[in-house]
Amino acid sequence: MSEYTFVPCTFERHAAAILDILNDAIVNSTALYDYKPRQMQNMVTWFEAKRAGNFPVIGIEDAKGTLLAFGSYGTFRAFPAYKYTVEHSVYVHKDQRGQGLGPRIMQAVIEAAKTQQVHALVGAIDAANAASIALHERLGFKHVGTLPQVGFKFGRWLDLAFYQLLLETPDKPVDG
Repeated sequence: MSEYTFVPCTFERHAAAILDILNDAIVNSTALYDYKPRQMQNMVTWFEAKRAGNFPVIGIEDAKGTLLAFGSYGTFRAFPAYKYTVEHSVYVHKDQRGQGLGPRIMQAVIEAAKTQQVHALVGAIDAANAASIALHERLGFKHVGTLPQVGFKFGRWLDLAFYQLLLETPDKPVDG
């Protein structure tokens, strides 16, 4: 693989590229259970939520500054006792898949979670997405359940598989 750099993604620099990657996933795959491509206004809201939650958005750029992949996490469920659990997502540009970027960006997401004292990373993956499932399993994620037929896209029912990685953080978890 050519030279690349990990970068913190910003709205100003990366929103259009992230939107392009997400919209390709929406239109051409079941990686996202959306039907219609998102608009730039969705990215404003998305980045605001990441900022408000202190959630990282980590990108990989090539030597020219082109975003090749990104990963992030956010609130798993909006109840206080879930504060040590996040739901993550990782996306690789369609032209860069198979180049080893998925594991690299996923490792960066895991390290960010450790730094932020997260205990559990949860991935909600379309059960037919063998590549994403294999990536998660290689990184130590365990299958913890599948919700059958909870999505409907491309004229068929979709099963949603949950994969979880438990970290040794936080150092001192607290109630409240």
